[in-house]
Amino acid sequence: MEGQGRRRGAALERAILDAAVAELLEAGYAGLTMDRVAKRAGTNKNAIYRRWPNRAALGVAAYRQLAEEELRPPDTGGLRGDALAVLRKVNDDLGSPRGDVLRGLLAGIADEPELLAQIQGRLGDAAAGPWLTLLGRAVRRGEASPEALHPRVATVAIALLRNEYVTRGLASVPDDTLVEIVDEVFLPLVRGRGPA
Repeated sequence: MEGQGRRRGAALERAILDAAVAELLEAGYAGLTMDRVAKRAGTNKNAIYRRWPNRAALGVAAYRQLAEEELRPPDTGGLRGDALAVLRKVNDDLGSPRGDVLRGLLAGIADEPELLAQIQGRLGDAAAGPWLTLLGRAVRRGEASPEALHPRVATVAIALLRNEYVTRGLASVPDDTLVEIVDEVFLPLVRGRGPA
């Protein structure tokens, strides 16, 4: 770092998140430490703690950055195709390094209650965005009811996929289950949802 100016603000935050992502991919959440992230980012632990109050917050922020590229929803021209494309992508990711990181975060919940709150707060909000985009397009095409544009409704398909993963301990959910989630639950829900 000799000859470089001191990083601040967004540049330092990006360096810390990049270092945390690298640590998660290399050592998993179990091996993520503030010391290792600080060393890799070329900063000190105080700079990290000013931005993230604990390891759980940093781990979830790093995972969110890692997964951010996948948050762009596909546009197949139809809601069914879009929903299946998203579920298939998520299902494929379960066997990737990103899936390993997510499994490590989920495994850490038992030892760190704060981690659950971080996951629910940071990742829950991010999960609804792509699905609301898909539904917004579907509403404009007349494929879904405008009342379906609600985060809980929008994310029901991904919640059901996560349920398959968690309750059955699967590394990958069979494609016919993905089709069933979309055809038997998601599409009927968003097409038939009207005012109460």
